[in-house]
Amino acid sequence: MNLRAQILKEHTKANAEAIVKWIGGSQKRLDELVGLLFDEDPKVVQRSAWPLSQVARIHPELFPKHLEKLLKLTGKKGIHGAVNRNVARLLQYVEIPEKLHGLVMNTCFEFISSPTEAVAVKAFALTALQNLSKKYPEIIPELKTVIEDRWDHESAAFHSRARKVLKYIGKNQSRH
Repeated sequence: MNLRAQILKEHTKANAEAIVKWIGGSQKRLDELVGLLFDEDPKVVQRSAWPLSQVARIHPELFPKHLEKLLKLTGKKGIHGAVNRNVARLLQYVEIPEKLHGLVMNTCFEFISSPTEAVAVKAFALTALQNLSKKYPEIIPELKTVIEDRWDHESAAFHSRARKVLKYIGKNQSRH
């Protein structure tokens, strides 16, 4: 498959699924997809992001080598929102190398605190932080504070995910 041509062919769920199927568990093919996230054509970048997070759900073991550059891509000025959304989504599925825990936490807190970030990105970031709070219970007070600070400015979708995170934290905080 000519991956770039396939991505440009159409922006549909069926096409994204065909790309995910083609990548399968192949590190080499995932590497090729990740490379397209750094393409000069914004359309290629946007369309590459969707299958990326779907591969992460099925084959999370393929991602550790790419996480740092993907996280740095989210902070790039003018990057399409699909990149932030799908990088944040994949953080829910992959095992994050310990050396990247700080970068992931900073990135997720920035997503949640941003008044302009999309609600889906915030929801995925909340889950990623919840997962990291198992290892780093010291982030829980900051997570609660950010949720409380953003509460009045956020949508029902944010509230729904934040309630789940707060419930989880409440149940598990006494164990730490």
